[in-house]
Amino acid sequence: MDYGGTLVDRIEAGFPPNFFRYTKAGDFLIGRIEHLRTRNPTELESLKRVAISVQGILDRDGDRLKWSPIPHFAGQSLVRAISGTLELPVTLYKRGRLLAEGARWLDPELRDAGIAAIFVGSTVALGISGQALGRNEDGATEFGHMNHVPNGALCRCGMRGCIDAYASDYGVLRAAYSVPETTAPAAAVPPAEYDGLIQRALHGDRNAVHAFHLAGRAVGYGISRLMSVFDPSHIVLMGPGTKAFSLMHSEIDQALAASLVCRVNGTPEVRTQRDTSEPIFRGLMMKTLNDLDQTDFATLPAVEARA
Repeated sequence: MDYGGTLVDRIEAGFPPNFFRYTKAGDFLIGRIEHLRTRNPTELESLKRVAISVQGILDRDGDRLKWSPIPHFAGQSLVRAISGTLELPVTLYKRGRLLAEGARWLDPELRDAGIAAIFVGSTVALGISGQALGRNEDGATEFGHMNHVPNGALCRCGMRGCIDAYASDYGVLRAAYSVPETTAPAAAVPPAEYDGLIQRALHGDRNAVHAFHLAGRAVGYGISRLMSVFDPSHIVLMGPGTKAFSLMHSEIDQALAASLVCRVNGTPEVRTQRDTSEPIFRGLMMKTLNDLDQTDFATLPAVEARA
């Protein structure tokens, strides 16, 4: 993209679950960037920054992921590997934070609001905007892996009882088919199968309805716990799970009603937004442009005014 925020080029690439067992993450991304360079040689001559949105837990130095829901993606250098090859500044950003920032930029009503953006789909993720928590601005790092039920359902992360194990697509799938909670989660759930579960629930299938109620309860109590330390005025649910919002809404409301903060201040407004690609892109764009302003332009020497 250019400095005006206009998209110059875009490429997409798919890969199987074990792709990064055999390919280094940094090499893969460098290859994608070089592919862009061959398609846009003139524009890429003035490339100033590379910004990367990732899922997972970043290391303290911001070089790599310590954990990622993408198999074999964590533990590999990204920033140093890419910046060393391209000789450019590279920054990693957590996807959840970008969802929240992007939602604020896309909706004028949220521009000055404190919001919590929650992704529900193949995983459960959170981004907050309006107040920083934790070691850095990526506060509330792993909402989906907050413990919901001690020693409860098995999560993809290997722990038991995470929100993710109840509210993500594989958790709903497992509950809808009455599979034991200790059964290993499915590596991936096809979108069509998840949509089929939603349709089953909307048509009254009791097992499917129960599975989405469990999902809503997990998300709702997660938000309730979050509000003990961060009091957003708006909750924005995002991703494929928003298709099932009508099935989860009542459980979310009940969980929020049980929160002292909500009893005192009232419940936050809950909105839904199915698309996540635009908020992530917008959040990544604005963070990168701001970084460019602060590091490249704000540091330029002052120029005397001329008549």
